[in-house]
Amino acid sequence: MLQFDSLYSPYHSKRTTTVANQGMVATSQPLAAQVGLDMMKKGGNAIDAAIAAAATLTVVEPTSNGIGGDAFALVWTKGKLHGLNGSGPAPQSISIDKVKAQGYDEMPTHGWVPVTVPGVPSAWAELSDRFGNLSFKDLLEPAIHYAEKGFPISPTLGKFWRATYEAFRQKLTNEAFTSWFETFAPNGRAPYVGEVWGSADMAQTLQSIANTKGVAFYKGDIADQIASFSEQYGGYLLKEDLANYSPEWVDPISIQYKGYDVWEIPPNGQGLIALQALNILKGYEITEKESVDTYHKQMEAMKLAFTDGKSYITEEMNMSVSVKRLLSEEYAEERRKLIGHNAITPEAGTPPKGGTVYLATADNEGNMVSFIQSNYMGFGSGLVVPGTGIALQNRGHSFSLNPHHDNALAGGKRTYHTIIPGFLTKGNEAVGPFGVMGGFMQPQGHLQVMMNTIDFNMNPQSALDAPRWQWLEKKKIIVEPTFPSHIAEALTRKGHQIQVELETGSFGRGQIIWRDPNTGTLYGGTESRTDGTIAAY
Repeated sequence: MLQFDSLYSPYHSKRTTTVANQGMVATSQPLAAQVGLDMMKKGGNAIDAAIAAAATLTVVEPTSNGIGGDAFALVWTKGKLHGLNGSGPAPQSISIDKVKAQGYDEMPTHGWVPVTVPGVPSAWAELSDRFGNLSFKDLLEPAIHYAEKGFPISPTLGKFWRATYEAFRQKLTNEAFTSWFETFAPNGRAPYVGEVWGSADMAQTLQSIANTKGVAFYKGDIADQIASFSEQYGGYLLKEDLANYSPEWVDPISIQYKGYDVWEIPPNGQGLIALQALNILKGYEITEKESVDTYHKQMEAMKLAFTDGKSYITEEMNMSVSVKRLLSEEYAEERRKLIGHNAITPEAGTPPKGGTVYLATADNEGNMVSFIQSNYMGFGSGLVVPGTGIALQNRGHSFSLNPHHDNALAGGKRTYHTIIPGFLTKGNEAVGPFGVMGGFMQPQGHLQVMMNTIDFNMNPQSALDAPRWQWLEKKKIIVEPTFPSHIAEALTRKGHQIQVELETGSFGRGQIIWRDPNTGTLYGGTESRTDGTIAAY
């Protein structure tokens, strides 16, 4: 057999924009993209394709998402944009006092404390019921197949899987985490690139979800298994928390940006941050991308928006400042005045890294979907429900244990959420779905991709390939290795603390599909920083 390193790329590899007109699916995994396209060829629409691809991604990219995570979607159909919030709340029985009584000063990363109600299975079923053409069973069949028969590990997936295993091996020594190692490291290690991995337990779980349209997960046998596991190890999640859950249809929020409307899901998601930063930046005449002044203004606007987002974003009903106020022209002007010649230090927390999958679909009827789902921080809580293959998310880690903070932990409350699907329209026409996954990089990725598209007229592939920057805290900015060094040096002279990051995994992974309203032709870009691909016909 040939011997080579699948992750070693000594030469620049050019990707071009994918063009088609019957259907397109852009995901971070080739197998999932093909599954979505297969559904369209069977008579399914873009919504069917998104559900099938999303279900498959829980199997073929478990390092970033899973059945036990959350999901959000923006769906364009029949000339209207619909929003679905598929994030689950904290268990009703949890409280700040109880968590502090366990010895925590802040929400932990792993274990039962940060586990919230999973929204993924219910979101799939809700999308299928409202907009799908094919049967729900058909949509989950490919995911069941890959879980049962297995699939070969792709390069980027293998890298992150190995890194997580090594970290978990050192940290997660409690008996409660045994099932994670049995499921995702069955040979006492992470699977190698090219090695076949599958999970019969996950296949059985997906089959049960398929047969019952998710009811088994929230009110049946799977719910019993989750609740029993929680009770065994002192978790707060009860069967009643699962039984009472349903996703929420919401009205997307937007701003007008230089002739376009940029859309996001409203809080509890952080899409508000991307919109607020763009709202600040639209007050400037920005024409040149590779300019010190352009990067400086982008970075300063993002810092200001994040300062507000980390202070106020939570369940919308619990926000002390309204979305309307944060996105008002008056407030944008007020924040814009703070941007001067040199870098400022806003008051904001240190954004942690995250793990998420984003996908975009479009069909020949004009339907388009922007879909994102996540376990948060890679594999999530480190807990796998025994006998199910379900890795539970740790989304509750985002809650504050300060009772006076807008995002203070409370039973039945949804926390600040990092995963955000995006959508672009112009007038009454859809331009298309876009997204950049990756924890607190996501609104920063949205801003950069939107400006690459609108301000700098980049095609979707180039808009994604362009070198990225990421604000971390105070004046600290990390940039990719291909970021122009002369601009990095000039930004340093403005007071920015620029650091070149050799590992590009933290800079997000995105997908874009744009549609020409006159011809119906689809133009897609996929992420070169991961195993991304586009399936089209």
